[in-house]
Amino acid sequence: MAVRHAAGGQINMRLSITFGLLAGLAVGAGSGDRPIDEYQLKAAFLFNFAKFVEWPQQSFKSPADPVNICVFGSNPFGRSLEDAVNGKSVEGRKFAVRQIADANQVSGCQMVFIPSAQRKRGAELTISGVLTVGESEGFAASGGVIGFKLEGGKIKLEINVDAAEQRKLRISSKLLSLAQIIRTQGN
Repeated sequence: MAVRHAAGGQINMRLSITFGLLAGLAVGAGSGDRPIDEYQLKAAFLFNFAKFVEWPQQSFKSPADPVNICVFGSNPFGRSLEDAVNGKSVEGRKFAVRQIADANQVSGCQMVFIPSAQRKRGAELTISGVLTVGESEGFAASGGVIGFKLEGGKIKLEINVDAAEQRKLRISSKLLSLAQIIRTQGN
C-alpha cells in the first residue's frame, strides 16, 4: 500500500497495514489503485486511537458527549478528518471535529492534533484528559503523548507513556505494541 505524502511523494505504509489488521482500520480511498493521502491515513489513525485510549471520567460532562478531536492551528486534513469519523462512534460516543486557535480553547477536547507548524505553541498542552498527537520530529520526546514519525518513507508511532500517565490516559497494550515507547521521567 502506498501513501501520497502531502508534498506529493509516495510513502510506503507497512505500519498502517499492521495497525489496520489489529485495529480494524478501514482506509478505503476509493478506487483500488488510488494512493491514500498522508492526511487521510493520519485521520484514520486518529479515529482508531480513540478505540485504544481510555479517558478519565471527568473528560466528558455526560455519557452522550462526543469524542472531540481538535486540530490546533491550521488544518492540514482538509475534509479527511471529518470524513474519517463521520457517522462513527466509539463506546456509544459519536465524534466531533473542531479547529482551535490557542490553548484556551482546549476545554472539551479529548484529542488534540498538533501540526508541525504549531509545534512550539502546542507544547503547552499538558492538560489532564487530553490526548495530544503531533507530527513534528521529537513530539513525543518533548512531552506530547503520540507522535507520528516519518522514517525511511514509513509512518511510525512514538508513544510517551509518562506523558499519557501524567494526563491520566490509559493506552491499550495493543496500541503500545505498535509503537516505540518513549519515557521522559526517570528512565
